Formats: sequence, structure tokens, C-alpha cells
Amino acid sequence: MILEALVTTLDHAGAPHLAPMGPRVPGPTFERFVLRPFNTSNTYKNLLKHREGVLHVTDDALLMARAAVGELRELPAVRPAERVRGFVLADCCRYFEFAVRSIDDTTERVTIEAEVVCARTVRDFFGFNRARNAVLEAAIFATRLHLLPLAEVRAEFAKLRVIVDKTGGAPEQQAMELLEAKLRAAEAGR
Repeated sequence: MILEALVTTLDHAGAPHLAPMGPRVPGPTFERFVLRPFNTSNTYKNLLKHREGVLHVTDDALLMARAAVGELRELPAVRPAERVRGFVLADCCRYFEFAVRSIDDTTERVTIEAEVVCARTVRDFFGFNRARNAVLEAAIFATRLHLLPLAEVRAEFAKLRVIVDKTGGAPEQQAMELLEAKLRAAEAGR
């Protein structure tokens, strides 16, 4: 199963770096997982150097959208991790501090096997919400604007917008507006 999550790593200066990631996990409780970042990503470079990080489960669709399209102007509140050199998002639902056990970087998509060394629950997961799921789908499309036909993405965004309008709150509306602006910018650039 692929879990949509956020990963914090340490950058070259020891500051937190936040990126969305879709690790392969065995289920709701897990001791190991696999990350598959591109070999050009900062997350890969950071894990190659520091070999530790924190995987976060969140229900904050706006944070996921901002992180996905590089519109995170400043990091949300963080605190030091317990067992690894790294940082925990203060308002996540769950987090998993991890150590890298192996890295296979022989292809464009790197395979990083990680072992969980500390797992904690910060707060309850809000629950399923169609608007948040729609924003997540739109954010994934927005990270692929350079790969997909923009007319296809526009059509998908139109469907997802209906769901956000029907079931979302202000954060989901704001997230969808951000993602739609990214699509308009890509359309203007082509």
C-alpha cells in the first residue's frame, strides 16, 4: 500500500526540509517502509548524507498541497525528534522516526529501505473527508503538470473542484485554488 505522507529530513545545514512522499507501507502498523524519491530530489540527497528522518501522517490537505507544489513559504511548527537527528511536525496525526537501512540509487527512482525506530500519535485523525481526498488527488496531478496533457489535468481538476465545493471547508478551498493557479500558470507557459 502507498501512504500519502510528509517526510522531514535534515538539509546540508542541519535545518528541516519537508517534502511529500508516498512510501510503500505494509499496513496501518508498520516497522519498515520503502521510499522512492527521484535521484534529483533534496530528500534523497539529505537521506544519503544523514540517513535519518521522520515520516508524518496528516489530515492537513492544505499543507500537503503547498508542500507538493513548492508553495510552502515557511515550515509549520516543528520540534526535535526523540530518537533520530530530525524534526517532528507539531500538528501531525502520527509520526514515525526512521533510520535508513539501505539505498539503491542505480535508477532514476531511488529505493530507500527504512526502519521505524520510534512511532508516536500526536492527535486523532480527523476522519475521511471527500474534499481533502480530492485536494490530495489534485496535488498529485499538479506535481505532474510537466508530464501529463494539460487538458486532461484541467478535466480532472473540474471533477475534483465539484467535490471540494460540496464537502470542503476554507482550507480545502484555499488548497484547490492554489493548485488551480499552478495549472493556469502551466497552461500560460505552454
